[in-house]
Amino acid sequence: MPPAHSNWIAAAKLGVISSTFSTLVSQLAAAQLGRDAAVDWMTVAAIPLRDDILGVEPSWGSLIGGIAFHQWADFSWALVFFGLFGRWTADLRPLTILALALPWAVFTSASEWFVLVPLFPFFQPIFTLQQPYWIGLLVHTSSAVMYPLFVWLRFPFATTPQSRNVRFAKAWAVGGVAVALALGGVAALGTLGYQLPWMGADRAADQDYMRHMTTHHRQGIALARLGTERAQDTRLQALARLMVASQVGENRIFDAWWQSWFDSAMPTCSTQELADMPGYLTVAQLAQARNASPGEFDAIFIRLMSLHHAGAVRMADAEWRSRGDPRLRIMAHAIRHEQQGEIALMHNVAGLDAVRQAVRNMYADNVNRADVGTE
Repeated sequence: MPPAHSNWIAAAKLGVISSTFSTLVSQLAAAQLGRDAAVDWMTVAAIPLRDDILGVEPSWGSLIGGIAFHQWADFSWALVFFGLFGRWTADLRPLTILALALPWAVFTSASEWFVLVPLFPFFQPIFTLQQPYWIGLLVHTSSAVMYPLFVWLRFPFATTPQSRNVRFAKAWAVGGVAVALALGGVAALGTLGYQLPWMGADRAADQDYMRHMTTHHRQGIALARLGTERAQDTRLQALARLMVASQVGENRIFDAWWQSWFDSAMPTCSTQELADMPGYLTVAQLAQARNASPGEFDAIFIRLMSLHHAGAVRMADAEWRSRGDPRLRIMAHAIRHEQQGEIALMHNVAGLDAVRQAVRNMYADNVNRADVGTE
């Protein structure tokens, strides 16, 4: 048997591969789940770089910062699993490693979402309130599924033994490359306007939801842009920038899906539809924000945006519980979590209260609340 690397060196090699794989999967698969990858990376970048990195459009700095921080985190978890705990994990077979890596993904993603990011050491509630837990779980799982490669990476490449476990690990690596290429192909087709077909059970309901949420988002974007210009509180100003980026990205996804699924222009909402839309602000309410004095603006913005968000949450909740296309429903769950979280952030919820609120946001029934969408 040729000499093996130390557990720490092999863990470092694996950490580079597993974190890179999860970055690729996150980037390439995001749009299929209704996520704007650039906005997600910017939100991750806000963990170490704080609110100043948030912009109405994700910058290259925010993308690089988010990806780098994600890679560092995934790299560190691999070091813990195979370096710190290498006494117990280093000699395991690939399938045993995989069986342990999946609950490890649950543990690591939960540690970040519940504790490490919102509480200690980063004290940044935006990530937890903006992204539902399942997003982090999927990202960590995509990293953990590369852990069986450890039995191959333990050895210098020129001296790798040809054992059954190493052959399995090499085949697993080929499978990982195939998955990345397949996701890349789907993503490339998506950029050319070819999405996977609509797969819901109620076409008219999905079309109504997409039209209504797109229109609702347009008004939210206009109000949020006002917040980026006039908010006196710098945290509120940063949150307004994130609102613009998130909703612009979501509308871009709605438009791409509509064009591909229904091969037509998205019809505009009627006056009656606007009047019936929960949380859709009136001309007079928007004028309150535009005409507010500097000292009054923040309070008026928070009140109106909270009302507007609550309406969007109610609409998204109804879609989440519908028979619509699975991608729309997954996206709707993320939207309702994001906008409930932004309401909490506007009211300065942080720390343990932010964690509690985020957990409630993932499970709350917002359809049957009588107070949603009213002032």
